[in-house]
Amino acid sequence: MLSSVARFVDRVEGIVRVIALPSLVQLVLRFALAVPFWKSGILKWDGFLRLSDTAVTLFTDEFMLHLPGGPYPFPAPAVTAFLSGCAEVTFPVLLVLGLATRFAALGLLFMTLIVELTVPDGWPVHITWAAMALAIIAWGPGRVSLDFLIRRALGLPDL
Repeated sequence: MLSSVARFVDRVEGIVRVIALPSLVQLVLRFALAVPFWKSGILKWDGFLRLSDTAVTLFTDEFMLHLPGGPYPFPAPAVTAFLSGCAEVTFPVLLVLGLATRFAALGLLFMTLIVELTVPDGWPVHITWAAMALAIIAWGPGRVSLDFLIRRALGLPDL
């Protein structure tokens, strides 16, 4: 009886392994991390390199850094809003393409830290972003990525 249960569990586990191929998981992780940052990023723009008034107002009047002895206002709010908007659009595009993937994930990990310092009560969501970024940094973009194709074309080993 125990051996038949073990064989059944082994078959089910084999099916699960086929469904959760590492490259598919890595692709899904990249998209899952890209989406919330992309959505936030596109709301900061009123056109090409033209920051929305709302974005600047948020960094000037609403967003604060919750550090010991604070909260403190963001330094240079217009510059911070611009850099945030650039990063929130650029890094997700890189992630989806799988180009400079680990760098993009590291950038979004850093942004997650800043978001957490700005909205400390959002940690249940922020920790999932951090976990996804760390997984991408640790295991790379997978075979469905430009990074993989470039490394293959250059004759470099897979990472």
